[in-house]
Amino acid sequence: MRRARLHRATFVAAGVYNILWGCYAVVDPQWFFRVTGMTESNTPQIFATLGMVLGLYGILYLEVARVPSRGWLIAAVGMTGKILGPLGLLWLIVTGTWPVDSVILVSTNDLMWWIPFGLYLKDAWPSFHHDFQTPERSSPPERTG
Repeated sequence: MRRARLHRATFVAAGVYNILWGCYAVVDPQWFFRVTGMTESNTPQIFATLGMVLGLYGILYLEVARVPSRGWLIAAVGMTGKILGPLGLLWLIVTGTWPVDSVILVSTNDLMWWIPFGLYLKDAWPSFHHDFQTPERSSPPERTG
């Protein structure tokens, strides 16, 4: 695969970042509200749960780093979240639900990863497409006769 070392480094960084971010969100689920000047949440468990999910994404990103030729689907799901998250936040800002300062959430979690994830998806597509067309057999062929 083209640029395999770059992709490994990208997904190690993304994995470590997500695990650390997720752990911090679990330990201090009010940090985001304090930083943005928003009223602290009366349900911090929701933000802590988001941290747990993002931490689990980190584990998946480490798997992409381990075997870059087999990580297209994981990265595609991650990239989808990295596109939908900012769109959702944009809606919250435009409707006045959240302040513009809340952009900090997507700038480090999503926007900064668009180019390296997109490049990986482009480079890994041929392997994914090939594997999708020729799946491995998990059991021996049936015997006839």
